Amino acid sequence: MTAPPLPQPRGDLSAAVVSTLTGRDTAPTDTPPATVDPYGEDLQLALYTLYELHYRGFEGVPEELEWDPGLLALRRSLERPFLAALRRDVPPGGSAEEALDALLVEPVGYDDSSVSHHLQRDGELWQLQEYAALRSLYHLKEADPHAWVIPRLRGRAKAAMVAVEFDEFGAGRPDEIHARLYADLMTDLGLDTTYGHYLDRAPAPALATVNLMSLFGLHRALRGALVGHFATVEVTSSPGSRRMAAALRRTGAGAAAQRFYDEHVEADAVHEQIVRRDVVGGLLADEPHLDPDIAFGVHATGLLEDRFGSHVLKAWRQQHSALRT
Repeated sequence: MTAPPLPQPRGDLSAAVVSTLTGRDTAPTDTPPATVDPYGEDLQLALYTLYELHYRGFEGVPEELEWDPGLLALRRSLERPFLAALRRDVPPGGSAEEALDALLVEPVGYDDSSVSHHLQRDGELWQLQEYAALRSLYHLKEADPHAWVIPRLRGRAKAAMVAVEFDEFGAGRPDEIHARLYADLMTDLGLDTTYGHYLDRAPAPALATVNLMSLFGLHRALRGALVGHFATVEVTSSPGSRRMAAALRRTGAGAAAQRFYDEHVEADAVHEQIVRRDVVGGLLADEPHLDPDIAFGVHATGLLEDRFGSHVLKAWRQQHSALRT
């Protein structure tokens, strides 16, 4: 399995991370300045790069750096402003049930703030290609960070979580792993399927949606938020996937491209019920104090998905690329 190359830095923070990983420097001990944008290109790329050490790593970077104390301290100093911004910007209060119920309310008619609605009705092939390239950073590791919550659950919640993840990982068939199906989609769209290939082209809003999964997954204290993230993905996946499948058919994309979303229309309609009843319900039965954390995970996921969608649609409406290069 080939690791991707290190990304090109986008500022002082990401430059320090890359310099440390290549052995040219030691991990800085200074905390990021208060003026750093927690959603900005520099911090999000620095976080993404550090998180990637827990996935496939990078070409030429020693694997033992995954648990280097200096890099872990640096990562924590970057996570703090990111998490603080999320807690500041998500709606306060509310239960997990209320947060998930709100996701079931689909807009009446065309939603001009939704990427999938735009692609279904007006999207062009080049826009579908860009969207697939940006989402590859998410979908080529789709189920992996959610798996980190499994040892932190028990009983009904754990059994249900494993059942849903089993489907995400192909139910024992390697050619049915959802990340593999997404690579097939990319092939049909003429994209490079190499893991991490589009990292340098992905803007901060795309990186943030992936960093959120890693942030929640790597911290046991955020297990409730990760379950909230997982539930949000499963609850919203089926209708969004139906629109994406229609967009791919309308623009003449290949059968493999359509199959990825067709699979999610069917599978996630079932997963939604399991996740709400048994994963969320089971966790709350065991640890009812995590209810606000689950709601926070739901709202934080929606916040970053909205930021990503706004970035993409703003660029397309101006007939610009949503990619950085």
